[in-house]
Amino acid sequence: MKHRRIPQRRAVLAGAGALALAATATLTLTNANAAPAPQVAKLSPAAATSLASQFKTGTVGSYYDAQAKKLVVNVVNESAAHAVQAKGAEARLVKHSLAQLDSARQTLKSQATIPGTSWGVDPRSNKVVVTADRTVKGAALAKLTKVTKGLGDRVELRHSKGEIKPLIAGGDAIWGSSARCSLGFNVVKDGQPYILTAGHCGNAVKSWSDQQGGQEIATTETSKFPGNDYSIAKYTSDTAHPSEVDLYNGSTQKITKAAEATVGEKVQRSGSTTQVHDGTVKALNATVNYQEGSVEGLIQTDVCAEPGDSGGALFDGESALGLTSGGSGDCSSGGETFFQPVPAALQAVGAQIG
Repeated sequence: MKHRRIPQRRAVLAGAGALALAATATLTLTNANAAPAPQVAKLSPAAATSLASQFKTGTVGSYYDAQAKKLVVNVVNESAAHAVQAKGAEARLVKHSLAQLDSARQTLKSQATIPGTSWGVDPRSNKVVVTADRTVKGAALAKLTKVTKGLGDRVELRHSKGEIKPLIAGGDAIWGSSARCSLGFNVVKDGQPYILTAGHCGNAVKSWSDQQGGQEIATTETSKFPGNDYSIAKYTSDTAHPSEVDLYNGSTQKITKAAEATVGEKVQRSGSTTQVHDGTVKALNATVNYQEGSVEGLIQTDVCAEPGDSGGALFDGESALGLTSGGSGDCSSGGETFFQPVPAALQAVGAQIG
């Protein structure tokens, strides 16, 4: 049984002691007699992720700049900026508070939950970025345009030439009678081996094989979709299965832990249709409105994927990050893909990386 792999990246700004407004203008801290701001630390991706977890309140998101090796944290006042700088991150003064962006998200949810749309907060633009795929047209597009315009510069509307959909197919990797998906991660629950994959895969298949028409290797136990997008299937034998991802080059990547993704992080995805591809995390806590219903709390990336890649692994080194949910585009023209975060899925089903 094979799995898939994914690395990691992030993005940053410059200017210790200064704050960038919206991405263009800068504001100097007003206290001319203040001591120089602490120096911004050079951080590894893992260290930046750990530091980002310390800024859950009083800030407006963060992202990592892989080139500068710095963590940038958005703030709306100077006191928050000083606190951020004191911990070795770079503070960036932005226009919109987290409450304002969350309010925009709630308006979108209540007034514009339209199949073929998605939205997530982009910390680099300090906006909620809304995407409409090619199926959103006519009255639906007019409604979406009206709602987004009413939210002013808190929201940016973008259009995709692809179609946002779950990436399920009838084919390879882990097979059911009606669908093909990709194994995400081998996990352990109550001392027994399980497969963690996408919920829309578990909804479609109860009995899994590792080849088309082959002998059963696992049975779906729990499946959640829409709302979330994860499922867990118990192996039919109690033989241990290694926690590793297939790199499709004759080698595998060992997986030792589950971790939260960070905006700007460079990641990889492995799936049974298109094998290994990489890209960058663009947003967290994203909402996707599939034809089948809405899924919230997803990782949004620019990694490509195609039907059959559903459930496959998003990871960075030894860290399991996500399960392929769906997206638009393909691996010849590009696109965007959304992932169910692994930590939340593991917590929900009571499992852990083996």
